[in-house]
Amino acid sequence: MSKIKVLIIDDSALIRSVMKEIINAQADMEVVAQAPDPVAARDLIKQVNPDVLTLDVEMPRMNGLEFLEKLMRLRPMPVVMVSSHTEQGNEVTLKALELGAVDFITKPRLGVPEGMNELSLEIGDKIRAAASAHVRRHALNQAAPSAPRPLAGQFLHTMEKLICVGSSTGGTEALKECLMRMPASSPGMLITQHMPESFTASFAARLDGLSAMTVKEAEHNERVLPGHAYVAPGHSHLLVRKSGAFYYTELSRAEPVNRHRPSVDVLFQSAARVLGPHGVGVILTGMGKDGAQGMLAMRHAGAHTIAQDEASCVVYGMPKAAVELGAAMEVVPLPDIAARILDRVGRKN
Repeated sequence: MSKIKVLIIDDSALIRSVMKEIINAQADMEVVAQAPDPVAARDLIKQVNPDVLTLDVEMPRMNGLEFLEKLMRLRPMPVVMVSSHTEQGNEVTLKALELGAVDFITKPRLGVPEGMNELSLEIGDKIRAAASAHVRRHALNQAAPSAPRPLAGQFLHTMEKLICVGSSTGGTEALKECLMRMPASSPGMLITQHMPESFTASFAARLDGLSAMTVKEAEHNERVLPGHAYVAPGHSHLLVRKSGAFYYTELSRAEPVNRHRPSVDVLFQSAARVLGPHGVGVILTGMGKDGAQGMLAMRHAGAHTIAQDEASCVVYGMPKAAVELGAAMEVVPLPDIAARILDRVGRKN
């Protein structure tokens, strides 16, 4: 089996050296070239035909976003961004995902060699997932498609039902598309997206500006309201609990599950216990198997469960695991998921 060919683009010789060492230590991948900036990388891409690029954001001659936008229009290929931990870095990284980057790695604030080596497992996983990702051409200069409009419904504003959604690689854009179709009168929604804690508040704010629903980073012990979506903070598992007639959020810093905190399985397992047939579980694009067992528990508890289909996934990992386990009652293309959710929450159990 041939190894995954990786091209590193970073203006820091130290980062290039550490990344090369980490990548070459993986049995199934190798660094085939390195470039200090995107201009130097253009010729190397033609020469070595890499399977995956790792791309820094701030570089001389051409910044990473400008290069990414051109690349995804002219020669789409899997890209993993290497970003900083700053607030500006968060916004730039979210923009990179919008432009077509598959995933991102955040540079450590201090002790770069040691910090990067601590991320070696994550770096390997993300490059591996990127190599198998479905990458689409980003037609920025063509006529942009109109943004999805929220779907209408008569049945909403229910306090009884809740929607629980889990996602990982490719999930930032999948969640955006799904939420942009949800009306302001939707039942409450709890979201677990695998993402570092420094990014989840920015991500929730970005979704809030695009969605008719109110989207926020979840806090501990707040009442779940209709028309509101709550994104798990990157440092904690998100669960749901019930007190009287109302649902509340619960945050937990318990150990990672499936190597993730927040974990989709933790959210779905709590939904199975608390919501029963009043829940709708949705699993979107992502690498790994997190959420499959929890979704099966939701299905056994009487909830309706939906998995994103392979053709519309960036990485068909988590939905595939749910489908193979028999946890998903429906397998649905991304553009149709919001309509299927609303159809289910509009029915009487």
